[in-house]
Amino acid sequence: MINDLKSFLYYCKDKGLSEKTIYTYQQTICLFLNYLQTEKKIKDWNSVKTKDLYDYIAFIRERGKYTVVVDIDSIEVNHPLKRNDKGKMVSDTTINNYLRNIRVFFNWLFDYEYINQNPINKLKYIKTARKPLYFLTNKEYNMFMKSFNCNRFSEYRDYIIVETLQDTGMRIGECLSIKIDDVDFSHNTIYLRAENTKGKKSRFVFFSSYLNKDLRKWIRKKDKKAKSDLLFCTNRGTKVSISQFERSIRIYQSRAGLTGIHPHVFRNNFAKRFLMSGGDIYTLSRILGHSSIKVTEEAYLDLDTDDLAKQYAGHSPLTSMRKKSSKLII
Repeated sequence: MINDLKSFLYYCKDKGLSEKTIYTYQQTICLFLNYLQTEKKIKDWNSVKTKDLYDYIAFIRERGKYTVVVDIDSIEVNHPLKRNDKGKMVSDTTINNYLRNIRVFFNWLFDYEYINQNPINKLKYIKTARKPLYFLTNKEYNMFMKSFNCNRFSEYRDYIIVETLQDTGMRIGECLSIKIDDVDFSHNTIYLRAENTKGKKSRFVFFSSYLNKDLRKWIRKKDKKAKSDLLFCTNRGTKVSISQFERSIRIYQSRAGLTGIHPHVFRNNFAKRFLMSGGDIYTLSRILGHSSIKVTEEAYLDLDTDDLAKQYAGHSPLTSMRKKSSKLII
């Protein structure tokens, strides 16, 4: 069974999937394989039934987060013993993500005739209520930014990373892969290379004059401490990992007395503020690097009544018409 999994991972690599995606597939399917072998005593994929998949869902719910380890890499990334959410309930959204990954694997097994029937076809995802995106208020953002000790190299770096995420809307993986040569200070643009983007398509993002100044200052400090062509690096000049940055974010939010902050929150904030400032959905979609405008429209679903009222006030057709004509003919 493990050899089939290895073949699948090679297939994913040949397709050009990102390392993050392949790693996610590997972790999800390894956990499922471990369950099949230890709990169900199943020795081949053909023996897996739809009921086994539903039983696995129940198993996940019963065990909770970070209670099963299949390899040393997952320990080094997740640090389960240090987490305060170990053993807590796994959300239905997370379980559905597991099932999507397992579905991709079983579809591959069936397409390449490793199995005679596909048990995943009869499996239904868990119905979930859409969880609104979390947006930081100006007050919360300022509280969070005050939690950094910018006298320390790593925290000053993280401070500038957060500013960059908030100002450009890029993903954290894209941000940590930027090279200094990708930054054009004359035109306030950053070139995101195709190999570092989720959709494997290169694009430009834009930044403000405020970030221009802060990035220049950061680079001068970085170059005194570490030699690296990366815009953001460790004090040894190596690349900052996503998991490393996520751990730091949890520390900063704890200092600030806040909860719910993770790197993607700043991307969500960028999208909302762009729209509330009058930006159009098409331009936003291009900046965010979404595969379609439909994906970007999710940002609108989380605007509350006050947001919509403010947006409307600036775009009222009648108000605009009245401003252009001092007289109204009835």
